[in-house]
Amino acid sequence: ITILRLSMGCSGLSFNSVPLPPVGTYQRSCEGGAHHRQRRSWVWNQFFVLEEYTGDEPLYVGKLHSDVDKGEGQVKYVLNGQGATSIFTIDENTGDIHATKRLDREEQAYYTLRAQARNRENNLPVEPESEFVIKVQDINDNEPKFLNGPYSARVPEMSPVGTSVVTVVATDADDPTYGNSARVIYSILEGQPYFSVEPKTGVVKTALPNMDREARDQYLLVIQAKDMVGQMGGLSGTTSVMVTLTDVNDNPPHFSRKSYQFSMSESLPVASVVAKIKTLDSDVGPNAEMEYRIVDGDGLGLFRITPDRDTQEGHITLQKGLDFETKSSYTLRVEVSNRNIDLRFLSLGPFSDTATVRLIVENVDEPPVFSLPLSKMLISEAAKVGTTIGTVSAHDPDSTNSPIRYSIDRNTDLERFFNIDATTGVISTAKPLDREVNAIHNITIFAMESLHPLQVGKCIILITVMDINDNAPVFAIEYETYLCESARPGQVIETISAMDRDEPQSGHRFFFSLTAEAAGNLNFTLRDNKDNTASVLTMRGGFQRHDQTMYRLPVLIMDGGSPALSSTNTLSIRVCDCDPDGAPQSCGSEASMLSAGLSTGALIAILACILTLLVLVLLIVTMRRRKKEPLILDEERDVRENIVRYDDEGGGEEDTEAFDMVALRNLKLVRESGGKTRRDVTPEVPSLFLSSRPPPDNGIFRDFIWDRLKEADADASAPPYDSLQTYAFEGSGSVAESLSSLDSLSTDSEQNYDYLSDWGPRFKKLADLYGHSDDGNLFAS
Repeated sequence: ITILRLSMGCSGLSFNSVPLPPVGTYQRSCEGGAHHRQRRSWVWNQFFVLEEYTGDEPLYVGKLHSDVDKGEGQVKYVLNGQGATSIFTIDENTGDIHATKRLDREEQAYYTLRAQARNRENNLPVEPESEFVIKVQDINDNEPKFLNGPYSARVPEMSPVGTSVVTVVATDADDPTYGNSARVIYSILEGQPYFSVEPKTGVVKTALPNMDREARDQYLLVIQAKDMVGQMGGLSGTTSVMVTLTDVNDNPPHFSRKSYQFSMSESLPVASVVAKIKTLDSDVGPNAEMEYRIVDGDGLGLFRITPDRDTQEGHITLQKGLDFETKSSYTLRVEVSNRNIDLRFLSLGPFSDTATVRLIVENVDEPPVFSLPLSKMLISEAAKVGTTIGTVSAHDPDSTNSPIRYSIDRNTDLERFFNIDATTGVISTAKPLDREVNAIHNITIFAMESLHPLQVGKCIILITVMDINDNAPVFAIEYETYLCESARPGQVIETISAMDRDEPQSGHRFFFSLTAEAAGNLNFTLRDNKDNTASVLTMRGGFQRHDQTMYRLPVLIMDGGSPALSSTNTLSIRVCDCDPDGAPQSCGSEASMLSAGLSTGALIAILACILTLLVLVLLIVTMRRRKKEPLILDEERDVRENIVRYDDEGGGEEDTEAFDMVALRNLKLVRESGGKTRRDVTPEVPSLFLSSRPPPDNGIFRDFIWDRLKEADADASAPPYDSLQTYAFEGSGSVAESLSSLDSLSTDSEQNYDYLSDWGPRFKKLADLYGHSDDGNLFAS
């Protein structure tokens, strides 16, 4: 260690520090400005202090000295700035600076302080204030750290040696500008010989060729970073790298077997999957996607093979219907290949494979098949009952060739217009047809095998009923024709048209004329417009409602059919009073009502009032009838399930007799004994519950119960009568009469109450209170 003295000037502060190597001196002259330089490595205003100092004494940093200080104690040194007094202290007499705490360069690399020399007596500065820096000198106290670890990386399998996998980066908190404390070297601890790492860059690379994912797909590497350029004494840190080999298409597909055999029913519908072929491929993902095709065989147009998107199985589907009687087996030659082929691995072999698939058709009992599943037939609506419309034909596709019987599905022919011969399939009419009611009949024909009635085929027959001219034309609508009193001769008052329920192929052609009776009238005439319409015109003017309110004009309409049909339709013409624009105001009989002063609104109001009164009367009568209904149920209503009487005031200790069913179960015995109690039918109960007074003789009630009991016995569907409860009496009171202590002591009764002891433990207290003792005296409490 060399003491470096830096002079600030002829009379300035000087700094003495204890630096670490390298060491040099620098001096400035005040007389002429000449500089003498030996080795320059320090800035004049910097002190250095070693970090992480762990000594017992404060660490000496350096010394301040002023040329004014002659050693007489007149100058004191003062330190200000970062860490002054808390971290750094100065001896005000000598100017020695010490560090009192352990410093960490990674927390703070330098401290800026201000030094000053003052007169001790008046505290005035004797030197200008100078700023200097105390720099914390680094030591190797931080190990390298992988801030982004642990790492995960992916690299394709079969990659060549030296393929870059991932770059790991370690950082060292030590000073990279001083020494080798932050210079890191990388090495691999685990993962050899498969991978390696570049010592200076941290790039992880593959170290072995042809690494196969199918053999092993993951590798765990441990990478170490060591500072001090990897020398002894350096600090180190580690991280892990999980390397996953990704798949490449380096494995060709192949069938698990060279030949397959499957069975399928001939009744399978089109698009059914008849077989599934599993193909093996060690690759995954897109590299395992398959393509299938049928390259040869006798079912090229009948079957199709496609890959399943999830399992990559080959699904053979049916493209057309099967027929065991026509062909019972098929042989296909199927090829599979990878959809995505990597040209780098073609040398490993062909990326395709072939197999033979044999498909066996299983025979099933099929229903009859019609020669045409949908047939169209024509019939005139004038056809007589029994006319043949057409014939259907079906056959049994099985080898048994069972005879066929035909029938009509009556759900499609509810009115039974048609019949079919069960043997020949000839369809004929069973009722007259009317095209205007139903122009097309859609019926279903069943064909059933005679030997196997459950096998039924069906077809649909569309029977179109052809039209004949059997309907005369009529007015297209119901006309309401108005004639103004002010009408002029030759005025068109109505244009009429016609309609015909028939539908001739060439379209309708109608002819209009007046009937012979109306042809000579002097009021109206008819003009045929030759376009299936006709105009009604007036022949005179001066029509008056008072003379005639309504005119009826018979019109003859004829169609163009063969033979032609015609009909007479009457047109009603009402004479009206019209406004200047020709709109009718009042017509016919309505005008008379208006003249009488009674409008239509008034008539409606009167009718509404009458209807309201009728409703009120009906409601009153209904309510009165309900009030007159008796509250007591008639004899036809069944009331035997529950008979309850509520005039019971309670029977004291014998209140349970209200629920005594004995009387109901033994009504015959009671009736035979004339209402007297019989010991042989009364249940045994303690004497407390036996009545000391006979119950009231309610003969009406007893007769009622007896009648109901007989009805219940005679009715086999009636429930038991055991649940009937009666409250016919209030109770007969207690055998002991009143037990009041006041009454007993106030009289000279010699009644003996010793029998209370025989009634059980519940009456023991009463026996003690009212019974006689051995000396004959009464006890009272």
